[in-house]
This record gives sequence, structure tokens and C-alpha cells, in this order.
Amino acid sequence: MSDPFAVCAEEENRPMVEGGPRTMAADHDLEMEDMNLNMDRDMEGELEEEQEMREDGGREDPFKSKKVHRVVSKWMLPEKVRRTYLERANCLPPPVFIISVSLAELAVFIYYAVWKPQKQWITLDTGILESPFTYNPEKREQAWRFVSYMLVHAGVQHIVGNLIMQLALGIPLEMVHKGLRVGLVYLAGVIAGSLASSIFDPLKYLVGASGGVYALMGGYFMNVLVNFREMIPALGIVRLLIIILIIGSDMGFALYRRFFVPADGSPVSFAAHVAGGFAGMSIGYTVFSCFDKALLKDPRFWIAIAAYFACVLFAVFFNIFLSPAN
Repeated sequence: MSDPFAVCAEEENRPMVEGGPRTMAADHDLEMEDMNLNMDRDMEGELEEEQEMREDGGREDPFKSKKVHRVVSKWMLPEKVRRTYLERANCLPPPVFIISVSLAELAVFIYYAVWKPQKQWITLDTGILESPFTYNPEKREQAWRFVSYMLVHAGVQHIVGNLIMQLALGIPLEMVHKGLRVGLVYLAGVIAGSLASSIFDPLKYLVGASGGVYALMGGYFMNVLVNFREMIPALGIVRLLIIILIIGSDMGFALYRRFFVPADGSPVSFAAHVAGGFAGMSIGYTVFSCFDKALLKDPRFWIAIAAYFACVLFAVFFNIFLSPAN
């Protein structure tokens, strides 16, 4: 008989063949080690991502709200470029230009309405007509008046109407297009307004920011018309109706100030409204339709700028040599 203990010792000393019990145990141990390593790596990755999110959260734009940007994109942009806007949407810098202009206009109005005594706030006359900011046809050599007239307003309705329009439209426009482009359109409307008034209504004073406001509305209005189907038709109709209502009420006040002013009052030109609107429909439309493109590489921009400067040069020539105000 063979010794059973000797047989067991022999089996223990015998080398393991592939697939044997000891090899399977070793493979199992290796698999467990790999799983542990992978879990450790995953945990480290999650911790790193969480840390990055916390750091990004600390630097996150305090004004940023995806919901707000989504609403703004639907009102301001056609559908094909909304995704691009939402991917890089932020409020840095915030809409500084339009807010600064509005505060300056409000400050000047308060100055002339409160610190410069007036008969009534509804229509300011003596104070604003003697202001160094007002466009005065007899003082056209003071070139700053062709721009600074936007800071002065003829009464409560005038200032409130302009502020509501330019803030309601200018802030979302500046969120999308930034201050440089919105400022370009706004000031183009202001200058076009004063130069047009000096040609078509050369003997009348001019006050108010309507030229700039109408430039913003003209640019936005053209974008809504051209991209009507992509900017939500139902809301597009509402937009057009709102714009028409605002323009109608503001033009009504301007026409009243020009043709139906009391005998002891001073008529104020309304040509700036029309000229500002045309500036917006040309330069403004080009600028606002180039959201995802380089503005300086768009030939439409240079065509609009060339036409604008041709009109400016003609207006300057008219004021120097042909104006009845001379």
C-alpha cells in the first residue's frame, strides 16, 4: 500500500498546469486588483471634476442665467445662430453702454427739471433751449451739439418714452452684440438725426435721444422682417405690433412738439426720428445680422458705411454753404 501522506506531498510539489486551481485564484486576485485600481482612478477623476466645478462656480458670471439667455436669444436672434450664442453667452461685460447713456440722459433731465425752475415738467422750454447740449441752428459751429442734443429731453413723456424703449430693446441687444456694436448703431442714429434735421428742418431746435432709439428699432425691425420665420412667427407678429405702437405714439408726440406747440412754446424738429430709423435699417441691420461673423469682413457693412458717410459729407457741405440758418 502506498502511503497517503506521501501522495499528498507529491501532489503539492507537482507544478500547477494552466487552468488549475492555483492559477484561477491568482487570476481572480489580479482582476480584483485591477477593479480596485479602476475604482480608485474613477474616484480621483470625480474628485478632480468636483473640484473644478467648485472653482468654476466661484468664478461664474453672477449675471449669467441660461434661462434669461434663452429668452433673449429667441427675441434677438434667428434660430440658426442661437446655439452659438448660448454656448458663449455671458454678461461680461454687462450692458454698460446703454445703461450709461440712459443714466446720463436722466441726470440731465433732472437737472433742468429740478435745479433749473420750469413752469411745468410736461414740456420744458426755456431751460433746455438755452442748454449748451441742445442742437441750436444758430450755433451750429459748436459741433458737439450734433451729438449732445441726445442728452436733453422736452418733457416727462419724452424722457420716459425714450428710456423705456432704449432700455427694453438696448439691454438685450447689448447682451447679444456687446456694447461696441450697439454703441455704433446708436451714435450713427444720433448723428444722422441731427444732420437730417439741419437739412430738412434747418431753423428748428432739436432735443432728445430719438435718433439713437430709432436706429436700434430700425436695425431690430429689419432683422425681424428678414428672419421672420426663424424668430417664432407668433412672437414675431407681437414684436412688429409693439414696435409699430411705440413708433406711432412717439411720432405723435414729436409731431405735436413740431406743429401743435402752444404759441408761447418752441417747436422742436422731428426729422431725427426718420433719419435715425433709416440709419438703423441700413447700418443697424448689417451690424445686428452679423452676430456670428466678422463685421469688418462683411461687404454689406462697408457699403452701408460708405452710403452713410456720403450722406454725412453732403450734410456738412449743406450746413456750411447752403443752409437757410446761415
